[in-house]
Order: sequence, then C-alpha cells, then structure tokens
Amino acid sequence: MRNAWKGLKTCLIIGIVGAGSAFTNFLSAQSSELQQKVVDLKEAMGRNKQALAQYTWVEQDTISLKGEQKKQEHFQVRLGPDGKPQKTPLDSPDQPAAQSGGRGGRLKAHVVEKKKEEYKDYADQIKALIQQYLPPDKDAIEQAHQKGNIALSPQPGADGQYRLVISNYVKQGDNMTLVVSKAQKNLVSLSIATYLDDPKDAVNVTVQFSPIPGGPNHVSTQKIEGVSKQLTIAIQNSNYQKI
Repeated sequence: MRNAWKGLKTCLIIGIVGAGSAFTNFLSAQSSELQQKVVDLKEAMGRNKQALAQYTWVEQDTISLKGEQKKQEHFQVRLGPDGKPQKTPLDSPDQPAAQSGGRGGRLKAHVVEKKKEEYKDYADQIKALIQQYLPPDKDAIEQAHQKGNIALSPQPGADGQYRLVISNYVKQGDNMTLVVSKAQKNLVSLSIATYLDDPKDAVNVTVQFSPIPGGPNHVSTQKIEGVSKQLTIAIQNSNYQKI
C-alpha cells in the first residue's frame, strides 16, 4: 500500500512538473511571437514613414459640438523632419462677425464669441493630446514592449489581421489598440482611449488607414471624441501628391 502511495505521488509530481514545463514553453512561444510582431511592425512603420515623407496631401477638419457643425478647416500637410505633420492653412482668415446695434446685440455677440473660444480651446487641447499618440512612434512601442505593456491577440472576424493592445502608452490607464495586417505588416486601423487632465474627461479616437495607389499607407479618416463636452473632430485626408 505504501509503495502504491509513493508511486501515485511520483506520478502527481511528474504531472505537475510536466504541466509547469508546458505552460512555461507556451509563455516563451507567446513572448517570442509578440517580439517578432513588434519588430515587424516597427520595420514596416519605418519604411512607411520614409515613403510618406515624399508626399503632400490635403486635410479637412470638421468640428462639431453636440452634433452641430461649428467649424471646418482645410490644410496642406506634409511630414516634417521630426516625422510629425506640418500643416499650412488653406482657408481665408475668419471674418469678424458683424455686431448688432444696441447693448443687447453687443451682449449676445459677446456670449457667442465666448462660447466659440471655449470649444476652440477644448478642441485645441484634444488635438495637442492626440499628437502624442499619432503617428505611433516605433521607439515608444519598443519601450512599451520592454515594460510588458503590450498584449497580442487575434482580430475577431479577420483571419488576416491581429491586434496589439498597448497600455499606459502616454498616460497611466490609457490604451491604444493597433490592428495590423499579417501579410503587409502595416496598420489597418487603431483606436485610443485616453483623457485630458482627469480620467473623467475621456477622449476616444478611431483611425482608419488606406494605401496610396502604388505608394505607402496613410491615415484616411480619423474621428476624435471629447466625451464630456460632446465635441467631435472628424478628419479626412485626400489628394495625395508626390513632392
């Protein structure tokens, strides 16, 4: 009986050790796959950025507040030496609104102008924040990987794609999800969940990428939502031309 119990314990120990070894091997394989995915994406992003620097394009920004369009702007864009977009306004300067006569008219014009400045300041804050995320930086992605802040998973409903979810990319508690093509290794889309000064002041972003015919990948559309003030910035890029 004692020998049988010893045999059973031995089998249990072997089973536990074997399971632990298999789990370790699984984690190692998953880590190696993630490492390769990060390397592939960084290389593809580097090549894409170099190719995109040879182009200029037109960006249209439409700002809406609570579903009502407030402003539309157009810019000529190209990448600067730092890899960030450099924008030249294409619209004529805003004409000052004509003021109605009398104290009531002047007061109403003042209130309208104050509200306009408030949403403009808020929109500018959001734009400045999102510039820290877009375009994604390959060095920042590598740092996130070294910190263990990237998770790899399949893209639901798309066998030819996978997802890299990056946590704490710019701010503590934010996340950025990159959807990548397995074949081209380029970005297909990305989404960002972040915030301004307070986590309650949430900012959400969705971005779609498209290839320029015979050229690199580019941001085709971008939607930025300032949740607390119900402000939306819709960005559309078009008319890509080689410099």
